[in-house]
Amino acid sequence: MKISHEVPVSLLEESKQFNDYDYALVHLFESLPEKDYYQFYRDSVKAGRHVLLDNSLFELGEAFDSKKFAFWISRLEPTEYVIPDVWCDAKGTMDSASEWLNGPGLAVPKSCQTIGVVQGKTYEEIVDCYKFFASRADKVAFSFGNPYYQEICPHPNKHMALALGRIQLMSQLLNDKIIFVNKPHHLLGCALPIEFFFYRDFKFSWIDTIDTSSPIVHGMIGTKYEPAGLLNKQEFKMAEMMDSVIDEGLFPILEHNINLFRSYVKGVNRPSK
Repeated sequence: MKISHEVPVSLLEESKQFNDYDYALVHLFESLPEKDYYQFYRDSVKAGRHVLLDNSLFELGEAFDSKKFAFWISRLEPTEYVIPDVWCDAKGTMDSASEWLNGPGLAVPKSCQTIGVVQGKTYEEIVDCYKFFASRADKVAFSFGNPYYQEICPHPNKHMALALGRIQLMSQLLNDKIIFVNKPHHLLGCALPIEFFFYRDFKFSWIDTIDTSSPIVHGMIGTKYEPAGLLNKQEFKMAEMMDSVIDEGLFPILEHNINLFRSYVKGVNRPSK
């Protein structure tokens, strides 16, 4: 699995040392100075790095305006982008995707691959949405915070329920032979970092990319991962902390968190400088 951690603008260049690819939020292209945010990702594209552009649903509560999104995709030319979706709404997401693929999406470069996010409130809705994207998108993604995870895994700790629930859902989809194992998949965010240990060395090789700001956000507030990561997630969004300047005294905590997270995913820490 390729890992990307969202970071504040001050760490964008440094992030190339620990991120396997670069993950961008489209709404920040308009709210941050282009030379600081957009230009970083444009330079990454030019340098041949893998760049994933998200539609900012999690940050905005709804997907970024479709016409503006098409504009930024065409300008940036990312490796892949997330098709506009609707939170926890399978039909709304499929309708939105159909509208995109037959409308603004037609105007973006064909070289940019598509990612469809599975949404839904029930297993049946999730299966329908998954099958829809498996036949239409280049990659299929699962979000970290769908309340359905808490229904199938009612752990008293909300964040543990979300983490274990996503594992349980994807395991059931795999066992039911719903998963297209030859198609790449993406995991959007995480509730608790320990979740990713359970994909390692098992039958989840179809998970290609993951993104989460968890090691960075928690490091920025001085929270150091324990051996099992965290028991509770701080409800901060990196998009709200993009202008932060990190105290140098916190860098060892950031590095510790990044390395421990990588060990969950890959079984090894990143190489030392």
